[in-house]
Amino acid sequence: MKIGVIGAGAWGTALANLLANKGLDVALWVFEQDVCANILEERENKVFLPGIPLSQNIRPSNDLDQVAANKEMLVLVAPSHVFRSVAVQMVHHPTEKTLIVSATKGIENTTHLTASGILKQLLPPRLQSRIAVLSGPSFAKEVAKKIPTAVTVAAFDPEVARAVQNIFATQYFRVYTSHDVHGVELGGALKNVIAIAAGISDGLGLGYNTRAALITRGATEIQRLGIRLGANPRTFMGLAGIGDLVLTCTGKLSRNWTVGCKIGQGMKLEAILSDMRTVAEGVKTTRSVYNMSRKMRVDMPITEQIYRMLYEDLDPKEALQTLMTRDLKHELDEE
Repeated sequence: MKIGVIGAGAWGTALANLLANKGLDVALWVFEQDVCANILEERENKVFLPGIPLSQNIRPSNDLDQVAANKEMLVLVAPSHVFRSVAVQMVHHPTEKTLIVSATKGIENTTHLTASGILKQLLPPRLQSRIAVLSGPSFAKEVAKKIPTAVTVAAFDPEVARAVQNIFATQYFRVYTSHDVHGVELGGALKNVIAIAAGISDGLGLGYNTRAALITRGATEIQRLGIRLGANPRTFMGLAGIGDLVLTCTGKLSRNWTVGCKIGQGMKLEAILSDMRTVAEGVKTTRSVYNMSRKMRVDMPITEQIYRMLYEDLDPKEALQTLMTRDLKHELDEE
């Protein structure tokens, strides 16, 4: 089977290696020339996934058309803020037989679309049923080390979901299926915002009580917006929901938690991002989610405070005070 993986960050490289280790022929599109040369010559992505030997079945290339052409499955792992521009360059390659899988977690700032929404805009109607999304609690480094992991793949067509499930599944990478494409994507995107909050809490030196409260009330915000957008509420209790949320809020491999932790320690966002070559999706997603919540009048107080800390330079201690002194409510109130 010929597969094209679009994006060679940590997650794209880990997925490409997983598939290549199954004996599949994997072409990997790499944006950076130095990273491409590194993978080709040393069989290692030293920038984004150091220490992991890469399969000889991976063929890295800086040529996007070459990677996307004549493939039975395309896996898109470009960061959400460049997802559209990358997808535009390759949408003429899929056919009615191509599986089109997004493993990108984020929401576009201008349109508030997830990856599948962008693909539905760009692809002809006859190919939209071929779209699937993959999400769940899955740090790239641990998947690359073959540490047992479980994820969810959702698709509009159940047969597409099952096909993708079988292609990705290994003894250490268990894949479940779902029909809730939007819910799976929302869970994967929104958890990054709450992970920043958890990181800020830890950076401030607050306790486990505070982190647990943020995770729990953050899950409520995610579900609140998700239901308003038509997602299945049960999705947010699954791997793409609470599973990914817990991982990203508690694991120090999380880039979003790391950004939050540094903010809690007093660093400014611009300085933090300038020192990172990898992408913390939650930073841009926070803007999208905040604007969506205001437009749809969905109460998301944690998200609002994260937005103000990231984009209005609000002091984290002031944000905490605002959250803790809000009007008292019934826990299960919808708003």
